[in-house]
Amino acid sequence: MALTRVLITVKTYPTISTKYDELVCTAGFREDGSWVRIYPVPFRKKPYHEQYKKYDWIELDLMKSTSDFRPESFRPKTLDSEIKIVGHLDTRNNWAERKKYCLNHVYADLTALIAEAKNKKICRSLAVFKPTEILDFYAESVEREWSKKQKAALAQYNLFESIKEQKFEVVKKLPYRFKFRFKDAIGTESNLMIEDWETGQLFWNCLARHEGNEQKAIEDVRKKYYDDFAKTKDLHFFLGTTAQFHNVAPNPFIIIGTFHPKIDRQLKLF
Repeated sequence: MALTRVLITVKTYPTISTKYDELVCTAGFREDGSWVRIYPVPFRKKPYHEQYKKYDWIELDLMKSTSDFRPESFRPKTLDSEIKIVGHLDTRNNWAERKKYCLNHVYADLTALIAEAKNKKICRSLAVFKPTEILDFYAESVEREWSKKQKAALAQYNLFESIKEQKFEVVKKLPYRFKFRFKDAIGTESNLMIEDWETGQLFWNCLARHEGNEQKAIEDVRKKYYDDFAKTKDLHFFLGTTAQFHNVAPNPFIIIGTFHPKIDRQLKLF
């Protein structure tokens, strides 16, 4: 089977699966500009040379997920399938190369996007969205530990791990849920959580810098996403649904990543 080439634009914060141990959801664009979701990926257990970054081009053996009805959802042929990093798109010329793939089809009306998600013929589950106005970025407290079910599944999984693999330290659960409040092109106001790995890692880095002061860490995360991205960048969201809530939630989308080049002042003149 021919390998699929994917430009990685999304890496969500790791979670504990009741079936597969610690996993990351990855998404990006094929060379023809179409979306693809790749799940499951035991990212942190991959060899270093397979641990791709955002905007890396990767090649891997993919097959349609039989457990996920969403058309963009694929899975590696096996959890051990090799991932080859074959290129990278940098930020030169204000993200010009990245824009070629990421900004081909941008939504501005969230209601219209949700309608496409609910339409069984389309079943849209990944999209690029441009908010019209960012109203706020904030944190909400959540459970600080993985659930009993997740811990039990992890313990069961570890029974079959080698001694070397058991030294693997599972990622810490984020004690906060970060959210954007924004308006779309028709004035609809929404609050959506962001599950980008970079958001979580930024919180941990800020927490360490502030010697455990969580409020200061949250303030620093807000400065990055609200004071910087929302106010000084041409901010877009990568949106995705979850299989569990795709057909039942009024708005099944969450923010799974951001696209934030500088505002092109030359275009503003025209």
